[in-house]
Amino acid sequence: MDTVDPDALDRADMARLAEGHAAALDDLMTRHAARVFQFLHRMVGDEADANDLAQETFVRVFQHCTRFRADARFSTWLYTIAGNLARNRHRWRARHPNVPLDAPGDHGGPSLREALPAAEASPGEAAVNAERSAAVRRAVEALPHDLREAVILCEWQDLPVAEAAAVLHTTPKAVESRLYRARQRLREQLARWL
Repeated sequence: MDTVDPDALDRADMARLAEGHAAALDDLMTRHAARVFQFLHRMVGDEADANDLAQETFVRVFQHCTRFRADARFSTWLYTIAGNLARNRHRWRARHPNVPLDAPGDHGGPSLREALPAAEASPGEAAVNAERSAAVRRAVEALPHDLREAVILCEWQDLPVAEAAAVLHTTPKAVESRLYRARQRLREQLARWL
């Protein structure tokens, strides 16, 4: 039985899309949308933002399909678009910060957290695995942006170092260095769970 090369499928769909066959975008989304959403969710830390950015990623694929080089890997191009959108969202958030729930209210009144009714803890929050997962997510989110991108692409998205380097516009050696530094920091922060 012959196996189909996913890169060849992606290139064929991009060629069809460039020729005006919009249905080719559906095929690309079927193969890549879930992983792009996961990548973006890990990058921006918010499900709604990740969903919006995933949709925007495929809008950009559609709008710029004629710019795709047939000799390139589609996944590299796709993650580059998604990564750029995530970085733009981070910059936007930096210019438009949210008010934390614990910030004092107007005129020194109670914080928003104090004013809201307490929510009951779900049974899943008490489980050790849920705590560990949350600790890992927080530790990864706390990493500097360049280290976090390398971890998300290589560890969670399972991209090869060379492909992650192409997405990040750097060298494979730089990605390996970022992964090493990220792992060192994560070991320190997650020592209690190791």
